[in-house]
Amino acid sequence: MSDPAEGPLLAGDETANLLTVPNVVTAVRLLCIPLFIYLLFGAHLQTWAALLLALLGITDWVDGYLARRFNQVSAFGKILDPVADRILMLTAVISVAWVGAVPLWFAGATLLREVLVSAATLLLASLGAKRIDVLFVGKAGTFGLMVAYPSLLIAHGGATWQIFFSILGWSFGIVGLVLAWVALASYVAPARAALREGRAVRGRRTQS
Repeated sequence: MSDPAEGPLLAGDETANLLTVPNVVTAVRLLCIPLFIYLLFGAHLQTWAALLLALLGITDWVDGYLARRFNQVSAFGKILDPVADRILMLTAVISVAWVGAVPLWFAGATLLREVLVSAATLLLASLGAKRIDVLFVGKAGTFGLMVAYPSLLIAHGGATWQIFFSILGWSFGIVGLVLAWVALASYVAPARAALREGRAVRGRRTQS
């Protein structure tokens, strides 16, 4: 997320154009979520649904790379990308848990973390805090989980070849979940600083 200091929301090399290449990529990822739900629950194509989910998760880095590559970083994109990550993660967790491909404790721990992050984000925004840049450890945790859930979805069955995906899923899943919770704890200090700075900026604007 961006860093709105005193002055306009967009600063430096950030662009005010909403229709940028990275934003389009993020929008396409969001539009593919209904297709994933249809493949899993409508067409009952579990493997294809898992492959699509894996593609959406793995390509999470693409929009950020394109934004830097083409100098199209935008305040809107810095908000849209984490929101897309949250929506995709919630969809994946609920859907994969619904078909019984992951145990409830794992899905519950993932969901609880996502709910806490979303609630904290909304609370900070309502209190006037500055937006906080996404931490690498958080992105790494999200990546691990977005590899784990489609892998465990593919592994859901009794075929021998599915054992590989079970090992892959749990390897990424445990590490990803730990990193996700570490990231949540790591946001405490930046959140306090963002709240102080946001209030200070509002105070100076009120006095001027």
